[in-house]
Amino acid sequence: MAVAIRSASVVLKKKFSPLDAHNSSIWRKKKGFICKMSTSESPNLSHSITLPNKKSEPVRILAEPGVSSSDCRNAIDSSLFKQWLHNLQSETGILADGTLALRQVLIQVPGIVFARGPAVTVLILLESDGETYAVLTEQARVPTGRIILELPAGMLDDDKGDFVGTAVREVEEETGIKLKLEDMVDLTAFLDSSTGCRFFPSPGGCDEEISIFLYRGRVDKEIITQLHGKETGLRDHGELIKVRVVPYKKLWRTTADAKALAAVALFEMVTKEGLLPPSPT
Repeated sequence: MAVAIRSASVVLKKKFSPLDAHNSSIWRKKKGFICKMSTSESPNLSHSITLPNKKSEPVRILAEPGVSSSDCRNAIDSSLFKQWLHNLQSETGILADGTLALRQVLIQVPGIVFARGPAVTVLILLESDGETYAVLTEQARVPTGRIILELPAGMLDDDKGDFVGTAVREVEEETGIKLKLEDMVDLTAFLDSSTGCRFFPSPGGCDEEISIFLYRGRVDKEIITQLHGKETGLRDHGELIKVRVVPYKKLWRTTADAKALAAVALFEMVTKEGLLPPSPT
């Protein structure tokens, strides 16, 4: 039976109690961390691991009912889990600067599909002093364990299908930039109708379909300077975002974000085919 790590809780640094010291347990040393595993066959298995740089703050690992002790151990022993822990503590990892701490990981039997639904992303290109810049966001992404540089993006909150409106709202929330609806260009709309005019980043395990929009504008160099490093995001939603501005010509080498790379490919091909409407002044 395959077992997947479903989620992890990453929170602001906070002390918490280790697992009950009276539980019957064994210690197993893994590469890069130590794992304390309960020998109990209780419905809710719980273990703890100690990361090399956080020895005083053990991470609790819970298995949902239905996951056997052996399957839980297999998940913890897996190379995928070990790599994730490594990513968390790497130079670009979420835990690198000590701002965040890993408290808990939940292991469960995986579902057939991760249903996220439709989403939007926006390639924002700003021209200033003869140079074109792309606006990106930088934030912690728990599944990768890293700080990721990516295009502003978000999920549709309802079933009304307001892709353009959602794109505009997400950009304002994540970057502070207010875009006009009429200046947005749907790059995915240029795809063949048989594709559904959406971009599927991982159709093997997720139903997420993304519309990629383009916004082009001209600004003073002062605006570029003000945007770079700006802190944004909805704090009550757990968003800790920094705005990053990079020259467009370097974008494809600056980020590993699939949304950004797909947007670059679409923008370049649509431009090459002469399909883009005139840029707004």
